[in-house]
Amino acid sequence: MPIKVVIAKPGLDGHDRGAKVIARSLRDAGMEVVYTGIFQSPESIVRTVVQEDAQVLGLSSLAGGHLEYAAEILALLSEEGDSDVLIVLGGTIPERDAAKLLAMGIAAVFGPGTPTSRVVEYIRDHAPRLRPTA
Repeated sequence: MPIKVVIAKPGLDGHDRGAKVIARSLRDAGMEVVYTGIFQSPESIVRTVVQEDAQVLGLSSLAGGHLEYAAEILALLSEEGDSDVLIVLGGTIPERDAAKLLAMGIAAVFGPGTPTSRVVEYIRDHAPRLRPTA
């Protein structure tokens, strides 16, 4: 079974080229990718992760708000009992915010210009293994 990844754009950020490039790269690397599109609420993102039983959540943020959205998404996933989902975040994230995101529980922060191969490799190396089905 391939690694299942949800790629999401929280908030009012309408710039989705990077998210689409990453989604395509992960798909081309053999992962199953669900792209939620732009303007997603934390609730809709978490609902998609839970419904899709995704192992990985990739968030894309270019317009700020990443600290607040990440905190809310982490809390909602915890409430759903899905705190084992690997969460990575990409975008224009200031270094001081990247450190805060990592401390909150985001697994990795990828900045502009990160080779897609590095993101693929990171997810392959760190994605939780598939949960056994009953």
